Amino acid sequence: MTMSRRVSLFLLAFGVWSWIIWPTFLGNIWADERSFDPSGAPTGFLVVHVVLTAASLLFGTTIGVLGWRGFAATRRKAA
Repeated sequence: MTMSRRVSLFLLAFGVWSWIIWPTFLGNIWADERSFDPSGAPTGFLVVHVVLTAASLLFGTTIGVLGWRGFAATRRKAA
């Protein structure tokens, strides 16, 4: 399959965006009072959001790598 340069850059931007947004989101969740019970143990609220963040970073990284590979292929093709 061949991707256009525009699609490749969109996928790459999506991957970068994921790495900007999700760590910030997790930091905000970590600081939320619902993340830990009074004894200091993590709650289900924190666990669910950590799993969500990890999955989103994995998908964002995969999509970003696909975008980078597509972009690099269009550069090689142009040269």
